[in-house]
Amino acid sequence: MEGFAGKVAVVTGAGSGIGQALAIELARSGAKVAISDVDVEGLARTEEQIKAIGAPVKADRLDVSEREAFLAYAEAVNEHFGKVNQIYNNAGIAFSGDVEVSQFKDIERIMDVDFWGVVNGTKAFLPFLIASGDGHVVNISSVFGLFAVPSQSAYNSAKFAVRGFTEALRQEMLLAGHPVKVTTVHPGGIKTAIARNATAAEGLNTAELADRFDKTARTSPRRAARIILGAVRKNKARVLVGADAKILDVIVRLTGSGYQRLIMQTLGRMTPRTTNKE
Repeated sequence: MEGFAGKVAVVTGAGSGIGQALAIELARSGAKVAISDVDVEGLARTEEQIKAIGAPVKADRLDVSEREAFLAYAEAVNEHFGKVNQIYNNAGIAFSGDVEVSQFKDIERIMDVDFWGVVNGTKAFLPFLIASGDGHVVNISSVFGLFAVPSQSAYNSAKFAVRGFTEALRQEMLLAGHPVKVTTVHPGGIKTAIARNATAAEGLNTAELADRFDKTARTSPRRAARIILGAVRKNKARVLVGADAKILDVIVRLTGSGYQRLIMQTLGRMTPRTTNKE
């Protein structure tokens, strides 16, 4: 894939899934890659594959919710490679549970990783991206950043926030005349381990939820990565990943708030419910 040779690209959540696929595809395209994850074993596997390609790689354990650590990480990556061109804020976690029964700490954890992790990464690397003269911020939202579903209020909140934050950032970079492009990514069902690693409110069976997700996920991480990188190369403001994401986006556009009724009639019946009986 053209347009990435010689670039320095940072990918969070690179230990598996879309992040791992992005890092490998970037390496295959001639980029120098800085990868991070809290999963050090998965990170090591990604690093090994990148080294086998022959691309320069810097691998570090990083919790994207830890702001000071992220700021220090950005400094270290810039010092190591001498510049930074791209940041892919991909790291994310999932949680299922109705608002009524979800604990504050569960919602906060999703926001800390899925939203503040994106903000931390963007803010930490933005000065270096501007200084590079050829920067690009790529923030991973979700199809759940386009519409809401029952039991996903925490995840919806984070991904809607990522969408708004990133779309505003793109406008700001254009108005300021900064040499930084910005892209928001909305993946649909991708065959990753996010559902297997997800947490849930008391009373919900996480294995059952993961099985349901696995049956609907259609797009491979590699396919998702190639779609994302194709959009980055073309400087698209937004990219929908997967046929399901495109179909659902059209439904929301056509029905407005009416999509909520459709969701309740379909997904709502398929989603296990818990209620607070105290």
